[in-house]
Amino acid sequence: MIKEVFLLYIDRWQFFLKLTMEHLKISGISILIASIIGLILGIFISEYKKTSPFILGITNFVYTIPSISLLGFLIPFSGIGNTTAVITLTIYALLPMVRNTYTGIENIDPSIIESAKGMGSTPFEILCKVKLPLATTVILSGLRNMVVMTIALGGIASFIGAGGLGVAIYRGITTNNKTMTIAGSLLIALLALIFDFIIGSIDKIIKRKWRLL
Repeated sequence: MIKEVFLLYIDRWQFFLKLTMEHLKISGISILIASIIGLILGIFISEYKKTSPFILGITNFVYTIPSISLLGFLIPFSGIGNTTAVITLTIYALLPMVRNTYTGIENIDPSIIESAKGMGSTPFEILCKVKLPLATTVILSGLRNMVVMTIALGGIASFIGAGGLGVAIYRGITTNNKTMTIAGSLLIALLALIFDFIIGSIDKIIKRKWRLL
């Protein structure tokens, strides 16, 4: 089976390269949007703690909705194709970013914040120069989980007419072609592992620098 998959990659390399680029595009847009919104929401609920149960509750609730159901729910509003896929992936990617940003900031030693206030730092300076730098590793952990999950979840996007490596999986299933299904699945797994390794390496570098300070 591995030999058949390898031969399929060689024979259809342009097809798989195109799908891989589409997959990275859909996942990348979703990750970028979710990172920005998730970071903002995480900071917001850490500054206004009374809002945290409500916002975290909503993100947790949405996370429990099956991805196929959410895709189907959005089709009447955004149609079939990449737009619906990006919206769905973005929604699912929010929870890790919101939760880890909030947790990272909340776990900072209060005495450090008080020291910064005592030195005359403004709330904005404390946020940018103290809270976010100290919470970076926790935020990166959430980003790492979110990236892997988004790339993996992107495989279902083909079921609503979007592109990406899910197309290979879908074709394999509908034509009873196990080799095609495995080929698409392996590439998704490989992409997830590569980006997990990259973000993990960045996290280790940051932690090493913190230990040297």
